[in-house]
Amino acid sequence: MIIDSAHYKDGERQHEGPMSLEEAARRPRDVPGEFVWIGLHDPDPGELERLQELFGLHELAVEDAGLEHQRPKIEDYDESYFIVLKTAHYHEKDEIVHFGEISVFAGPGYVVAVRRGPGSEMKTARARLEERPDLLKLGPASAVWAIVDKVVDDYIPVVDGIEDDIEEVENDVFDDDIPAPTQRIYHLKREVIEFHRAVSPLLGPLAALEAGGFAAVPEELRRYFRDIADHDRRVDEQVSSQRELLTSILEANLALVSVNQNEVIKRISSIAGIIAVPTFIASVYGMNFKYMPELDERWGYPAALVLMGLAVAALAAFFRRINWL
Repeated sequence: MIIDSAHYKDGERQHEGPMSLEEAARRPRDVPGEFVWIGLHDPDPGELERLQELFGLHELAVEDAGLEHQRPKIEDYDESYFIVLKTAHYHEKDEIVHFGEISVFAGPGYVVAVRRGPGSEMKTARARLEERPDLLKLGPASAVWAIVDKVVDDYIPVVDGIEDDIEEVENDVFDDDIPAPTQRIYHLKREVIEFHRAVSPLLGPLAALEAGGFAAVPEELRRYFRDIADHDRRVDEQVSSQRELLTSILEANLALVSVNQNEVIKRISSIAGIIAVPTFIASVYGMNFKYMPELDERWGYPAALVLMGLAVAALAAFFRRINWL
């Protein structure tokens, strides 16, 4: 589905409302600063084939755009570039991170952004760039900057949301009134690992962009990509710290679970030991032997009960002294 399709010239949008793909493809592609920006969401294979025919997209790039779970990257196809970005959105109510993907085709006179799944929406990125005619005049690279900047900026609320979840689960681990949150810790660890796969691979391509490794990026835009790279590096550092912290929390949780299990086992063993002694005495006196010294004595039965009581009291005192009870 086409979300928006616009033609830009001299730093301004040339019409209201989206254009068709065919109309966008007819716009000039060899005029500096003039380009079309097309945004699609979850296109079907037929739409990708139309884009390939209309804009001459490389078949390998189109193939990657049709597949999900691609690694963030930038690939150079002579005069065009193919960019893959991982989007992330923190759902406050469910405390879950939703991931998506954006594939960007950039070449002379065009930028095509293909978004899949939830995550960063490009409407605000487009609106922000349209407020900067000075950047729009720089051509398709400005649209690429707006897209990448929006994706990386959306990482920051995700980091903050995960940070809050980690603090909550850390408190739960050491709260005796709350069951061990092992499942939630594991879920958070999986989220952080997935998030790290979105953030970390982007460091290399962004470093190349800010260093001028791509001729299609004007000098004026490199400082803006440098700012994005700095944000991504900070997010990556936070995510790495969160991974280490979650590992420590999981280990502490498992250690506490093991300690609690040992406490239960010790209590059960103490109770079993206390019960075993009087049971043994009662079983001995329950045997019907004719020749037992105390059987003919009146004090034999109460003496056996006293012996059981003393044994129970002695064992209970012993187990309390060694903190098993």
